Amino acid sequence: LNVGGTYFVSTRQTLCREPKSFLCRLCCQDGPELGSDKDETGAYLIDRDPTYFGPILNYLRHGKLIINKELAEEGVLEEAEFYNIASLVRLVKERIRDNENRTSQGPVKHVYRVLQCQEEELTQMVSTMSDGWKFEQLISIGSSYNYGNEDQAEFLCVVSRELNNSTNGIVKEPSEKAKV
Repeated sequence: LNVGGTYFVSTRQTLCREPKSFLCRLCCQDGPELGSDKDETGAYLIDRDPTYFGPILNYLRHGKLIINKELAEEGVLEEAEFYNIASLVRLVKERIRDNENRTSQGPVKHVYRVLQCQEEELTQMVSTMSDGWKFEQLISIGSSYNYGNEDQAEFLCVVSRELNNSTNGIVKEPSEKAKV
């Protein structure tokens, strides 16, 4: 296929995953239902944006909707509608709706915890954080303990987690603690 000047190679089986789609009708096995121009290499010419065709073709290949962050979901929706791929149209509309719901909930809030630990505990503490807790900052507070002849450096470790428990606009802090 020559989509907007970019060549895409695929199988007839992939292009016909959606029997009522434009692509299936274009390369139907019993002779094409749709007449379409071909370029000098014999590729079907499709005058559409190739940037948004990639997610369309990948969806037909493996049935999953994968959209690069730099692509607008509305552009993929427009192409899915043009190619008449009903299942993809539904998926993209769901994703757009989910994203609109997320952004309408306002800014993401975080809960922060400050954990105190000694140098020898630091690696274990950071590696055992779970339940959505993320490492933010490490602050050295010196060495206040002396075990034998060795000073043990002491640290404050700042961790955060998204706060997504909201009931009627009242935000509740999660009851779980960062695991140390």
